[in-house]
Order: sequence, then structure tokens, then C-alpha cells
Amino acid sequence: MDRAAVLAAARRVRLVGFDIDGVLTDGRLHYDDDGGESKSFHVHDGLGLKLLAAAGIETVVISARHSAAAARRLRELGIGEVHLGVGNKLEVFDALRQARALSWADCAYMGDDLPDLAVLQRVAVAATVADATPTIRALAHWIAERDGGRGAVREFAEWLLQAQGRWEQVLAPFRGPAA
Repeated sequence: MDRAAVLAAARRVRLVGFDIDGVLTDGRLHYDDDGGESKSFHVHDGLGLKLLAAAGIETVVISARHSAAAARRLRELGIGEVHLGVGNKLEVFDALRQARALSWADCAYMGDDLPDLAVLQRVAVAATVADATPTIRALAHWIAERDGGRGAVREFAEWLLQAQGRWEQVLAPFRGPAA
């Protein structure tokens, strides 16, 4: 898909799905001696998710792994649709899409590895991170300059909002009152 076609597709997007490990995080798993798990999330990515919501674009998160750390962070961000421990991401995303009466042309997804492939092949805008696997990079319509967990989600959110002409609307509350 050429650049103009990708921008045209982006203008229709109303639902965006995100993977966690490798997209919202850098993909590394940290375990302590007691079996506890921790993850690192970039605050820029969190604000990116909030900016999408402020513009009326719904975000959902689908991950193959269960993670208390991820569940906590996504709750803090107010993400209502969080699906963890998912074996079939396509089945879950498709159900969410259908429940909202959206077509695939109204959807985007950001993933980085093979568990995301089936969804990425169907959405209007397939997005990925700079350090995604070669298979995912090859089919992506949009590739971040940043790696997963290092601001790539924010980069995608800003691009999508700019493509839809909503960037200035989203910036307005941050600018404060006119002088």
C-alpha cells in the first residue's frame, strides 16, 4: 500500500488494538527470585493511548501473556478493553470489532511478532515497532522509528491523529488559555 492509501485508510480508523510485550514494553521479561514479574512502560506511550481516547478512538489491548503488572498499568490508563492470556488474538479482536459494528476498514492494530500476524493481515492499518520481527515489518503499512516500549505507541498515536486531522484538537487542552 502506498503512502497516500495508508493515510486514506488511517482517516477511517475508529478502533486500535495493541499488543503488550514488544509494543507497549521492550519485550523483555523480568523475574525476581520469588517468581514476581515486572515490566517497564514508557510514559509517552501511556499518554499516546490517552490522546487516542480523547479524540474518540477506542483502544483495546490484547496479549498472549497474563501479567499483573500490565493489567495494573492499563487500569491506570483507563483502558477498558484489556484481554490477557489470549491464545487467538484474531478471534478476540474480531469479536470486539463486530460488537461495535465496525468493518476491518475501521480498524488498526500495532503488533511486533507472529502472534499478531492474523490481526495485522486484516486491519486497514497494520502498524509495528522499529524492532519488530522481519515477517511483521514486511507486512506493516506503518513502522515506528522507535522500538517497542520506547515511545513507538506514542509515535503511532500522533501519526494517526495527524492523519485524521485531530492533532490540534487533542493539543488544545495542553496549550492552556490564550494569552
